[in-house]
Amino acid sequence: MIAPLEVSAPNMPASADPASAYVRIANVTKKFGDFVAVDDVSLDIRRGEIFCLLGGSGSGKTTLLRMLAGFERPSAGTIYIDGADMSAIPPYERPVNMMFQSYALFPHMSVEKNVAFGLEQEHLGRDAIRRQVGEILDIVRMAAFGARKPHQLSGGQRQRVALARALVKRPKLLLLDEPLAALDKKLREHTQFELLNIQQRLGVTFIVVTHDQEEAMTLGQRLGVMNHGRIAQVGTPSDIYESPATRFVADFIGSVNMFEGRVSDEGADFVRIECAELGCQLRAARTIGCARGATVWTAIRPEKINLSRQSAGGAAAAAENAVRGTVREIAYLGDMSVYLVQIDSGKMVRVTLPNVTRGGERPIIREERVWLSWHGSSPVVLTE
Repeated sequence: MIAPLEVSAPNMPASADPASAYVRIANVTKKFGDFVAVDDVSLDIRRGEIFCLLGGSGSGKTTLLRMLAGFERPSAGTIYIDGADMSAIPPYERPVNMMFQSYALFPHMSVEKNVAFGLEQEHLGRDAIRRQVGEILDIVRMAAFGARKPHQLSGGQRQRVALARALVKRPKLLLLDEPLAALDKKLREHTQFELLNIQQRLGVTFIVVTHDQEEAMTLGQRLGVMNHGRIAQVGTPSDIYESPATRFVADFIGSVNMFEGRVSDEGADFVRIECAELGCQLRAARTIGCARGATVWTAIRPEKINLSRQSAGGAAAAAENAVRGTVREIAYLGDMSVYLVQIDSGKMVRVTLPNVTRGGERPIIREERVWLSWHGSSPVVLTE
């Protein structure tokens, strides 16, 4: 097994505490004329972490990545890598490498020559270059393809060559801009786990920019969700999905049903919400402060809603966290089915159910009357 290497760069003091921020983005703003692409972003990333910046087009994630690489200069704020201020450090002197979405392989060079290019620019000895290229090609499982040209490789193989070229100099920080966007769905899913394995073996800190939620949830130990140049929320994939901080985050990550209502009652561990959109009283676990009479929004994930022909507890129980509706559409997706149910208030609700058996009970069909219900721990109450 190849041990992780520490690479020294000019004027790069090692952090005293390995758990402290390895990359620190402090109040960074980037303007292009009057347009604010990144707006006062502060973010700490730990040593050896895979951190994903997730956001839609124009959210500022790629601009932030380019500032880390040194291709753009912040209009305000400071970026530190391993305790060193990057303000005056040009891109070619930073302990950083970047893997682009296009891979940018040299078409006239073999796989080995592509990977060796950066080492040759540093005038390393021939034996050292051969050894390091061989090691990294072994890690990415491309040792048998060293003599091939990029056009002789599949998309997944080209992706691994680009990754090897980015990693062969063992940067302290690897920046990946939509690294798997060019791959088909199955190959992308397979390559995500390969990336995780390679990162764990080498111990390099990864920052991945992506618009793909599944990719971010699979790769990222933590995610930063960006919106209009700001960080909307930072947390683990579970934190972001199960406990979104805002309506934007709840709506952006996965599918969600959102209902507006008014707090009608509150206790130490619960709130009751009058919700005209649902047509029933909603009871939820209390996770944030919200006074009686306040307007709130409740987010319920489709997989947390039960779908049945009969109310679980009769008419009395159906007054809370249960509504009736009519199935309008059904989409069979193999592992699960998606039901669009129009509840009696008129609002459309999305429900997903796993397809755990091949037969058995008669399936619910279109235009059938059904009950929707959910546990009190399922809704997330949001105030913004």
